[in-house]
Amino acid sequence: MVQDDLFKALADANRRKILRLLSKKDSMSAGDIADQFTISKPAISDHLKILRNAGLIYAEKQGQYIYYQLNATVMQEIAALMFDLLKINKEGTQQ
Repeated sequence: MVQDDLFKALADANRRKILRLLSKKDSMSAGDIADQFTISKPAISDHLKILRNAGLIYAEKQGQYIYYQLNATVMQEIAALMFDLLKINKEGTQQ
């Protein structure tokens, strides 16, 4: 995991919204994701590319559509990193 790409990906509100959408569904097409935004489809495509490059989402082509899903493993690594940075132990208390 390249942390710079990861934090760059998480820095944008639209990309965080995409991650939230994908966390609620098994997968979504690019069109379904774009329907949730008022920005252009090319802008959504750029956001999806950044999220893919950071390893936060997977892309799978099915016929003429590309479906995206959350990479839960990377999300768990992010959570562990945040807990470590905040020095929170397994019991949920700060050290």
